Amino acid sequence: MNPVNAVAEIDNLRVIVGDRAIVDGVNLRVLPGRITALVGASGSGKTTTGLALLGEYPAGARVSGDVRVPDGLVGYVPQQPGAVLNPARRVGALLRDIARTQVRHLPRRDRRAAVRARVLRALALAQLPEATAMLRRFPHQLSGGQQQRVVLAQALLLGAKVVVADEPTTGQDALTKRGIVDQLAAVSREGIGVVLLSHDLDVVRALADEVLVLRDGHVVESGPAERLWLAPRHPWTAELLASGAPTARIEPASEGAEVLRVGRLTARHGRTAVLRLPELSLHAGQCLAVVGRSGSGKTTLARCLAGLHRNHDGVIHLDGTPLPRSLRDRTRRQLAAVQYVFQDAGASFDEHRPVLHQVARTAVRLRGMTETDALAEARSTLLGLGLADDLVHRRPGRLSGGELQRAALARALLARPRVLICDEITSGLDTVTRRAILDTLAGRVRERGDLSLVLITHDLTTAALATHIAVLEAGALVEEAPSRQLLTAPRHPLGIRPTEVPATD
Repeated sequence: MNPVNAVAEIDNLRVIVGDRAIVDGVNLRVLPGRITALVGASGSGKTTTGLALLGEYPAGARVSGDVRVPDGLVGYVPQQPGAVLNPARRVGALLRDIARTQVRHLPRRDRRAAVRARVLRALALAQLPEATAMLRRFPHQLSGGQQQRVVLAQALLLGAKVVVADEPTTGQDALTKRGIVDQLAAVSREGIGVVLLSHDLDVVRALADEVLVLRDGHVVESGPAERLWLAPRHPWTAELLASGAPTARIEPASEGAEVLRVGRLTARHGRTAVLRLPELSLHAGQCLAVVGRSGSGKTTLARCLAGLHRNHDGVIHLDGTPLPRSLRDRTRRQLAAVQYVFQDAGASFDEHRPVLHQVARTAVRLRGMTETDALAEARSTLLGLGLADDLVHRRPGRLSGGELQRAALARALLARPRVLICDEITSGLDTVTRRAILDTLAGRVRERGDLSLVLITHDLTTAALATHIAVLEAGALVEEAPSRQLLTAPRHPLGIRPTEVPATD
């Protein structure tokens, strides 16, 4: 490689965990003011390659190859930014501590003003509005997008010449994605090299100068973004691009019996009402997509249905019988009937036990199956979701985020639920894996006439699967209609419309 002007380089990187090379022969060159995107399916090696720039590798990994960062400082914006912020300190204190280390050379009388100026400039570059108000808040008082921008501001304060952004748009609505695109574009205009790890092809298309396509740890294609979109040379690249098209919609042969009914639901966080829903129903064989911006009340509704948010008034009926508000008060039959698949699948697994046994446990506990039969059904279900035997015998830490998401879905399906609630389960997945999961869900509904889906999503490709769509805004139901009608001709000004992330200048 030619090191001239590069702010970071990777040369023939190989990372072996156990007997498997999770990254094999990867080369990467990061230039100042340029955005290089790494795309590929879950488990392709994107995050391992990105973290190599920080000198971080999986435990027990054997590493060969060269990683060079001339200035030695790389900023990292993780997928879950809240995990790297001190929850006990206000944002202003966190940022000022970093800024003080950069102004020690100044006379003492000038340091306070210099610290404030540096903090405000970093927040401005990170595209964080109302910066002064943000400084007074604790991390838990910020949205995920705001937390992400604070982490980016930390990296900018430290003087990072390279920023690794790991799935920065996961779980974000179209407006928030637009802000993230603007934010990363502004950072690159400052001469900082950006490494974007993403499954979101719209965001990659809007931002990237160069693209590397990874599969099973190998770079199968790389080149200028414009050329790659127009004329992909590798079959896997072509499949990745083609899989972004909407999947088939669930079309029940006829409307089944009413399975779930919500009436006069008011949910609160503390004393503040965050969701008011007069009425909503779900019939057997239907798929209801609940869409809306971040903070609109989508997940609060899902958690109420599942018995995970008990601070609410109103009634939720399952097959005509009121469901207890708390999960702890529900019967085994009710627990099996309403299953929840979380967005953060990794947090829902015990890190010390093999995935297969945790999936099988659902059938033992909720359906009374023997362990032998439950393991056999779990293995079959996991295989049907694309997880081979060598993966499911591992502990959760040895699986990628996409692999864990599929395992979480398998675990919920083993309960044989009447209602399956999926909370942004495709938001962290590449287009190929996302389409496979949506096709699997559609197939399960067709096979079992009594299964109904509730999809919490910001993504139109996912919402297109549904028979009906409900739109929430600021905790209110602003529109509910058959999906064909709502996706093509929404009636409410706040209704959902197909929105692409615009290209940057």
